[in-house]
Amino acid sequence: MAGHSENPAMPIVRELKDFDLQSGNGLERFIFNNRVLVFLACLIATVLLGVAASRIEVNANFERMIPIGSPYIQNYLDNKSELPGLGNTVRVVVENRTGDIFDREYLDVLRKINDDLYLIPGVDRSWMKSIWMPIVRWREVTEDGINGGAVMPSNYNGDAESISTLRANIAKAGIVGRLVATDLKSSMIVAPLLDINPDTGDALNYGQFSNELEQKIRAYESDRIGIHIVGFAKIVGDLIDGLREVMMFFAVSVAVAALFVYIYTRCVRSTLLLVTVAVIGVVWLLGLMQLLGYELDPYSILVPFLIFAIGLSHGAQKMNGIMQDIGRGTHKYVAARYTFRRLFMAGLTALLANIVGFAVLIIIDIPVIRDLALTTSVGVSVLIFTKLVLIPVALSYMGVSESAAKHAMNDGSNDSGKQSLTSRVWVLLDELTERRWALVAIAVAVLITVVSGVVMQDLRIGDLDAGAPELRPDSRYNRDNAYITDNYGLSSDQFVVIMKTSDEGCRLYSSLQKMDALSQALRADPAVQTTTSLAETVKFITSAMFEGNPKWLTLSRNQSIVDSAVSAAIIGTPDITNQPCSVSPLIAYLSDHKADTVGRVLATAEAFANANNTAADANEPVQFLLAAGSAGIEAATNIEVQKSIVTMYLAVYGATALLCLITFKSIRATIVALIPLVMTTIICKALMVWLGIGLKVATLPVIAVGVGVGVDYALYLLSVQIAVQRHGGSLRMAYRRSLDFTGKVVALVGLTMAAGVITWAWSPIKFQADMGILLTFMFLWNMLGALILIPALSHFMLNPQRGKASHPA
Repeated sequence: MAGHSENPAMPIVRELKDFDLQSGNGLERFIFNNRVLVFLACLIATVLLGVAASRIEVNANFERMIPIGSPYIQNYLDNKSELPGLGNTVRVVVENRTGDIFDREYLDVLRKINDDLYLIPGVDRSWMKSIWMPIVRWREVTEDGINGGAVMPSNYNGDAESISTLRANIAKAGIVGRLVATDLKSSMIVAPLLDINPDTGDALNYGQFSNELEQKIRAYESDRIGIHIVGFAKIVGDLIDGLREVMMFFAVSVAVAALFVYIYTRCVRSTLLLVTVAVIGVVWLLGLMQLLGYELDPYSILVPFLIFAIGLSHGAQKMNGIMQDIGRGTHKYVAARYTFRRLFMAGLTALLANIVGFAVLIIIDIPVIRDLALTTSVGVSVLIFTKLVLIPVALSYMGVSESAAKHAMNDGSNDSGKQSLTSRVWVLLDELTERRWALVAIAVAVLITVVSGVVMQDLRIGDLDAGAPELRPDSRYNRDNAYITDNYGLSSDQFVVIMKTSDEGCRLYSSLQKMDALSQALRADPAVQTTTSLAETVKFITSAMFEGNPKWLTLSRNQSIVDSAVSAAIIGTPDITNQPCSVSPLIAYLSDHKADTVGRVLATAEAFANANNTAADANEPVQFLLAAGSAGIEAATNIEVQKSIVTMYLAVYGATALLCLITFKSIRATIVALIPLVMTTIICKALMVWLGIGLKVATLPVIAVGVGVGVDYALYLLSVQIAVQRHGGSLRMAYRRSLDFTGKVVALVGLTMAAGVITWAWSPIKFQADMGILLTFMFLWNMLGALILIPALSHFMLNPQRGKASHPA
């Protein structure tokens, strides 16, 4: 029979026969009056998508990590075929740990490594460089003119004479510091990579390529031989290897989150149900990703963690409502329908806010971030079915244990009559609805926000560390990179400016003179180690043609002399310009690729280009196009991140505000919900400064995620509070009802979501560890901000006694 309830629209119904099955809206009736069909549909979907999920690939793509729409990247892509070795390359350094490179056994091992690397599918063999490759040549000036040839003698046989010739050729080639270490104890193999595996016709699989480097190249490592490998493909390969370890963190996240849920529910079956459905949501996501043609990459691997955490938190909200209704004596089926009726719209709005929080990342013109936005949005969309529908339907069958129901209805007193910790905290939070304590809370919040706002001014765009900041400083890759940096005069951080002219235009004095002027401007920057270009090579060859006279170490105004020098340069260094002599790279070697460094060099090159570029239809057209090389691509990426941040803020906060407005039908309530989110964003950026984390591709999504997920707390708390106020309740009573109904579960949500990502802090992938720390902070701080600031702000903005209206407006 029906009994008394605090909500007359949802009376206590102890027997199912006393419940009107046709009550509620059409969606509720359709779902709960067809529970068997709902279960069968979910079961079939889980099986089918589970099969698809088992086939998902793990890989990455170089061009998907860069802002394709950037004019700088377009310049690189348009001229990519003319710039071999200045984009995606792998560098292998072979070290002689017991001597120098002029050792027969070492050179034999180097040759084998060179040949093995040459044969790995994906290597652009025609532009591979090492002292064993004929493309690497030497030049010298003699009384007969300029002589030259391959660095490795054609008659090399390992004897003392041929090794002596090799030593002389290396000195004449000027490759010490570039392909040979300054201490002569190691040499480098530079292997440009193709985007397509020529054996399969598919995109290059970086995980497989990295494994081949380990099995075929690193295998030569011994007490005598050291192997050091750097490059984008190796970074991605190491990240993919790290993902296997990351998947163990997923299991830990599941276990920790399940523990929090059990502590709250005291019900094994309910906990198992929530965790199982949360995992089902992840399975559906991975299956859909595979069917839609997506792969898991080092960025999208984070998505399953987020979907699990978000799904578990929303499931906990539904279970909390059902537990409380069952605790009051309501039949489990009726309790499930009541909870669906009360929380479906709030839950749907919260999930839509999550979707918006991720979807706005689509505005960032970096394909990997767009993929992250789309896949995460798909994952959250899946939760609409698994959390808002499947969990209530499952609990309508299973119900909860008697102890769980009793625990949910505990009034906060223990057996001795003393208030529990939760009850005492609730009393303290109640006080925040009064003017005195509301002012204190708001003043403290303003102070924290102002201090954080000052600190966040030092936030930098881009990388703040040398090497590969995606990996730990002590990772094998970063140790290899440190070795190369210490032993080679020229770093792998190349900033490339492309000089584009008409065919044969690179031979003109005016073009070469401008290129030389740009080289001098760039070398004036202390972060630029040196530059190499056609202009500098032509000056050297011009001097050589005049018996090495230093007076001729310049660009001659005599076009015949310049033509001869350019022809000699092309023969000796084939990659110094393209065949039509219309695309010539100027390479600046940077001491690092930190944000300030690449930004400063970019500004210098851009200012020069603006001042010296001529129209395409001019008599002597010349354009300096930015930018290629690893540092140039990073500069373009930093610009895209900086350009997108403000737009992203406007989009995510605008969409979230609109959703809140639709839900609350109150401008003031919307402002109350958004203020804690804005505060969290500011503090998070200050935290990034304190932790030495730059704002870049890996960390940019954190801001959107924090806002999209963080609004959940306000949605659940304010939905109940405003409903009670609109039925005539005071602010204090309304907030207390909100705490009683959703307070514990809001705290649970914050803890379970934090538990779902805090394990990332121990990941071998540093950017994932950074994201884990930042997301943990945002989830917890959003929870605390909602519990503390909502009552304080409500006193001034949603208090009927203080306004003219009788209800929140």
